Amino acid sequence: MRFDEAYSGNVFIGTNADFNESNVVLYGMPMDWTVSYRPGSRFGPARIREVSVGLEEYSPYLDRELHELKYFDAGDIPLPFGNPQKSLDLIEDFVSKLLTEGKFPLGMGGEHLVSWPVMKAFAAKYKDLAIIHMDAHTDLREDYEGEPLSHSTPIRKIAEHIGPENVFSFGIRSGMKEEFDWAKQVGMHISKFEVLEPLKEMLPKLAGRPVYVTIDIDVLDPAHAPGTGTVDAGGITSKELLASIHAIARSEINVVGADLVEVAPIYDHSEQTANTASKLIREMMLGFVK
Repeated sequence: MRFDEAYSGNVFIGTNADFNESNVVLYGMPMDWTVSYRPGSRFGPARIREVSVGLEEYSPYLDRELHELKYFDAGDIPLPFGNPQKSLDLIEDFVSKLLTEGKFPLGMGGEHLVSWPVMKAFAAKYKDLAIIHMDAHTDLREDYEGEPLSHSTPIRKIAEHIGPENVFSFGIRSGMKEEFDWAKQVGMHISKFEVLEPLKEMLPKLAGRPVYVTIDIDVLDPAHAPGTGTVDAGGITSKELLASIHAIARSEINVVGADLVEVAPIYDHSEQTANTASKLIREMMLGFVK
């Protein structure tokens, strides 16, 4: 697939460069083949783009405008419906090529399993990679009902791949006891319930390191993001999540890529979730790309 032929539909607001000129590439991973509760996140990337027309291109938080960036919306990666392994292989190949081209990849899901091949591609390039993970769920299972390819397994996979001491999870409020026990035993950092304050404490310890940021929209309370596959009460506010993105943006870490996953528009007739996601994407672009 050629990057300049990847997508012919709606694009994220303010797209202002072709692929060769861009330093940021936005792309979608429309996969929900392994979800355990409510499907529909494969429609997330397209809807985030569509509602982005309601955004301003200026961020008063960061005092930057989208026209200051050169970014290209590559559209959605064409993924074979119902074939998780081939889909993951295609995603890894796509992102690996972006990294070879020197781009900053910013992905939209899709279920959280799509982050696994992306993080694996980053780990191949950055030997000292750290992961910042914001989520309601641990995602540390080895398998779900015997299936290792599941949206409940990506953080376990990357922790085992790069070392659990390099993975930092925030906002976690749901998971099996065995998952929390495993994280404690192997030295993985998990901050329960809150994001901003524990994140601010951790950021100086990651200064100078390449960091990949993965955000599951369900880290937000369902009151702020009802349009997701596995809602879980007791989450953070959209204000706190924005502040967390800005804390990362103003820190000394080197953000090398990011994604936002698990937006399922069908469960939110108000489109609150997709609109929130589009604003988060804007802030991630303006904040993470220096």
